[in-house]
Amino acid sequence: MSDKRVVIAPSRGELAALVADKFLVRAAKAIRRTGKFCVVLTGGTVGIETLAEIAKHPSAKELDWSKVSLWWGDERFVARGDADRNDQQAAEVFLDLLPLDPAKIHRFPTSDSCTLDEGANAYAAELKAAADEGQEWPTFDLAFAGMGPDGHVLSVFPGSDQAMSKEVGVSAVRNSPKPPPERLTMSIALFNRAERVWIVSAGTDKAAAMGLALADAATHEVPAAGIHGTKSTKIFIDQDLAQLLPAELIVTDQFWSADDERADYVPKALR
Repeated sequence: MSDKRVVIAPSRGELAALVADKFLVRAAKAIRRTGKFCVVLTGGTVGIETLAEIAKHPSAKELDWSKVSLWWGDERFVARGDADRNDQQAAEVFLDLLPLDPAKIHRFPTSDSCTLDEGANAYAAELKAAADEGQEWPTFDLAFAGMGPDGHVLSVFPGSDQAMSKEVGVSAVRNSPKPPPERLTMSIALFNRAERVWIVSAGTDKAAAMGLALADAATHEVPAAGIHGTKSTKIFIDQDLAQLLPAELIVTDQFWSADDERADYVPKALR
């Protein structure tokens, strides 16, 4: 991760607020420039907290949400409406609160609608249908990822077939080490088609994995080390996590404070 920026927020709450603020600035810029904003969402506690902050942000009402397309990087393969599903958690704090175009909300299939393999194939087909002319797969303006204490991202776990794979596609995950055991996930190679990748992580239990990821560990051992955007990659963390990282890392110019990050993207007229 030597070419990636790490941004440290003073607290977990301020972390979600910072990412929400930056998301809305980035979305508005993309829509002004191209007329659309295509995003890959993540689940997890911090990911859902961030979506909640976006939905209640004062600037959220100013964004043209009809121009926003949403995908998920992975999903728990359970029934529609199950509380374990990332899209269900997102609906309660984000999707149902904003004027999104339902046709542009691309949910993974559910266990009560198809088999696991059929679900992987169906989502891959939906993604391919959204690709630009001449391309097999779409690109994304922004992709969010969380990270587990073991360094997993999406539903790509250390040592798994998905962690070894270099293929662009959607995988059926069986016997996940974290329940539920069946999941659907984008491959790391597909996720990495995003122009910008933001990893959002908090808590002391993530420090060991984050340290290994920042040290460019092998992707099959620490999947978080293998994700990156085609234009930029940023890792947003809280101070609790940052204080347990090796001291020699923190003093490098790779690490930014939340204030430095805001100064870098907020126009001078709005500071």
